[in-house]
Amino acid sequence: MIYKYLDKTIAYEGSQIRSLWAFRNFGLQGDSIISFRGPCRVELPDMVDIEDVREKSAIFSTDMLHFIVEHFDLDLEKTIIRQRLLIALIKDIISHRVSVKLVRLGDDLYLENRKLSVSIATLTPVSTKIHTGLNVSSRETPVPAVGLLDLGFDDTEVRKIGEEVSKKYAEEYEDIKLARCKVRGVG
Repeated sequence: MIYKYLDKTIAYEGSQIRSLWAFRNFGLQGDSIISFRGPCRVELPDMVDIEDVREKSAIFSTDMLHFIVEHFDLDLEKTIIRQRLLIALIKDIISHRVSVKLVRLGDDLYLENRKLSVSIATLTPVSTKIHTGLNVSSRETPVPAVGLLDLGFDDTEVRKIGEEVSKKYAEEYEDIKLARCKVRGVG
């Protein structure tokens, strides 16, 4: 599985959740997790989560750490499980670095009642995709939020989190694939 931190600011507006984004833009072909930093603004017509659309819930952050995952299979349920794995890895990595009590509720992370993350999993014609964004800044968010800067991380550490999460997710994925190949059938 390919993992890469992009050293450029990219504004997430929803197009990154389309199929083959990493291949089209960066030549990264195959299952991948790509991380980068940039603002986030997803308008209602571009939202994938219909619950958010129905509630007219804006998705906006002036600064986020983004993760775009693409798997070339068409099992949305499996991808939602992968999304939860990604969120659990993020929680572990952040909690290991700073002593905060993050809570995972489904596919989101919270510190008390303040939201740290946004996340969606979806199906494309050729793959499944996950977008997870972590607030770096909590300024001007449409909901009570916490950012990585509020937790004491600096810009260098934000990048390190992006790199570490991407690497650990790719390693976990490869380890799962190998685990399938070491057991004998029963019955």
